Amino acid sequence: MTKQSKSPSHIAYVVRKIGEKSYFDRIGAAWANADGEGFTIRLNALPMTGEIVIRKPKADESGGAQ
Repeated sequence: MTKQSKSPSHIAYVVRKIGEKSYFDRIGAAWANADGEGFTIRLNALPMTGEIVIRKPKADESGGAQ
């Protein structure tokens, strides 16, 4: 396994659509591998749709381990 920093480089979400609104529910995190060739992903849940959105964390979001 590759070495990970304490804060994830990306956050994993499932997106729920209710009417015209979309809600992003955090389901995990991703850490960039040291060689820059991929990611290590840790998920706490799997979406029923099979679709996961990976985004960089916002400045106000804590980046603690999942």
